[in-house]
Amino acid sequence: MFGDPRHMTEDIRAADPLGADALLAAVPGMNERADAAALTVALRALVPDLEEAAGWSVGGALAAMRDLGILLGSLKRHGVQPLAAVPEALPVLELLGRRTDMIPRDTVHHYTSWNPTGPRRRTYTGHPTEARLQDAVRMVFPGLVAALEDCTRVARLEPYDPGFPAALDRIAGHVRAMVESIDLTVAQVPPEYFALTLRPYFEEVEIAGRDYLGPAAAQVPLWLVDLTLWQCDRSDAAYDAFLAESLPYALPSWRAFHARHRGGISAVSKLSAAVSWEGADRLPPALTASAEALGRVLRILKTFRARHLGIARKAYSDDIRLYEEGSGGAPVALLRSILDLTRENETMVRRATAQRRPAGAPVGPAA
Repeated sequence: MFGDPRHMTEDIRAADPLGADALLAAVPGMNERADAAALTVALRALVPDLEEAAGWSVGGALAAMRDLGILLGSLKRHGVQPLAAVPEALPVLELLGRRTDMIPRDTVHHYTSWNPTGPRRRTYTGHPTEARLQDAVRMVFPGLVAALEDCTRVARLEPYDPGFPAALDRIAGHVRAMVESIDLTVAQVPPEYFALTLRPYFEEVEIAGRDYLGPAAAQVPLWLVDLTLWQCDRSDAAYDAFLAESLPYALPSWRAFHARHRGGISAVSKLSAAVSWEGADRLPPALTASAEALGRVLRILKTFRARHLGIARKAYSDDIRLYEEGSGGAPVALLRSILDLTRENETMVRRATAQRRPAGAPVGPAA
């Protein structure tokens, strides 16, 4: 995974294969004026020759998609389907999608992780609050990459193995970055700013007869952590449908991760089975450690989802919302459902061990 060119973020940020730095610096002004004509000219000016684009590295192709994407979202925000206005961009977008093994438009990775910082930062508005949101999302990805390595270890181990709780504790440490990210978002990005100013730039764009969502933070695939901890065999139909729609927006290695683990046995199911096999009322210390570690991770996920739901409810409240669904294509009600599923699994782990004393614990009433 770490040899993947998509993880060479500094190289991608530095790349400017379209020579777009100066032009994209002017995009916030075009958006402020709602100057769809100027945005159309800008997109047409940046569309590269197909032969030239075919020779770019994966990193160069990702940078090119990043820069074209800012114009796609800007045009759609002002009511223009980008490829209706600039049809010659279609074969380039399709080529870049094939070259990078991703969808034929920009994603949350292009908008955050692969986006330069400083004066070269690509934004829709140029507003410091937009940059703060980008940075809050950007900080999540290193921890998520590391968490998935340990999720793979958990999937291969049984709860009796000492490596099982150790891997879960590392996952907990990595996932805490998501809680820190959402706390930063709450502190620095008012719901009204997101709902009324930024959300319109994340609208779907039609490409070759199919609608593709914009680079929404909802594309950050925390569901890959869910997958091995509980979702692969304890999900529901609404969450499964959301995952099916979200999967194409993930990195190729993460889509492969999903394919490997979607038919597996979750950590919650393995722990529940192990506890049920223990006939005595005392659990082996290794099993107790695994239950406690799994409970800790699920509580962190529950905390993140509760805070995410709180933000979404404010951004999509009746008095300020412009859209019925979130930028990731899901209604707020689904966030509540996922929070409930996370809570149910955390409660199941807690209850599975609540009536069992660790081996060696004193017998009889507590002092």
